[in-house]
Amino acid sequence: MTIEMSDAEMSDAQAPPPEVAAYYAGFPEESRLALGPSRLEFERTKEILTRVLPRPPARIVDVGGAAGAYSLWLAERGYEVHLVDASSRLVDVARTRSASSRSSIASLSVADARRLPHETGSAAAVLVMGPLYHLTAAGDRAAALREASRVLMSNGAIVVAAISRYASTLDGLARKLSLDPRFVKIRDRDLADGQHRNDTGNVDYFTTAYFHRPDDLRSELEGVGFRDVSVLGVEGPAWMLADFDARWEDPALRTDLLGVARALESEPSILAVSAHLLAVGRKP
Repeated sequence: MTIEMSDAEMSDAQAPPPEVAAYYAGFPEESRLALGPSRLEFERTKEILTRVLPRPPARIVDVGGAAGAYSLWLAERGYEVHLVDASSRLVDVARTRSASSRSSIASLSVADARRLPHETGSAAAVLVMGPLYHLTAAGDRAAALREASRVLMSNGAIVVAAISRYASTLDGLARKLSLDPRFVKIRDRDLADGQHRNDTGNVDYFTTAYFHRPDDLRSELEGVGFRDVSVLGVEGPAWMLADFDARWEDPALRTDLLGVARALESEPSILAVSAHLLAVGRKP
């Protein structure tokens, strides 16, 4: 089944800024999790989801589900999965993938995270796997979290992805990006207020976003009423390794990469070294 919002409804729900829409219209997000250090992000995120989600066949809403990487994986595990994303292109990719999968996604929607096309109290879990990156105002992030809470049933689980405040800084250090003064300007603003802005035209520097500190992410979930909130580091420091690809292809070293990330995931002193954070909580 497919559920979609009209263009007018999408406009009313405040569609993403044009530069964000343009980024996902052109950037191959559908292949990102199969390349480079993003493979560590994908495997670790699946590992954490396995621990915190209810057992299948629970109903899960995957907000910001993009091309369906997590939705399809969850569907294959027996979940009833409903994908939502603001990018019509990525929803179309997810639809195509779902049609050829043995376990299809139950519904696919082009919609805004602040206005979900799902009934109140209808989901056992809600994943917010990207919208908080691009909702740069605190009030909009709170609105998305409140909407996720509305859709959740009592005691339902929420899992929220965020980008670390220090991701650009560490990425720039690892890849010598500070040789570009335009990148230094972006990095310095990230450190100052978390507001990531890229006016260089270089897609490698990402797009308009907000980068969280772990405590701020926890506070945002608690501020809209979620309880038992924990924030986990996804990758640990391994995503910065210059020889990451070679290590990932070696089974023993891949096990080590995953093991180190797992060992450090909840250590407060190093949490934000991960490029990505996951906040996990419950609706009262």
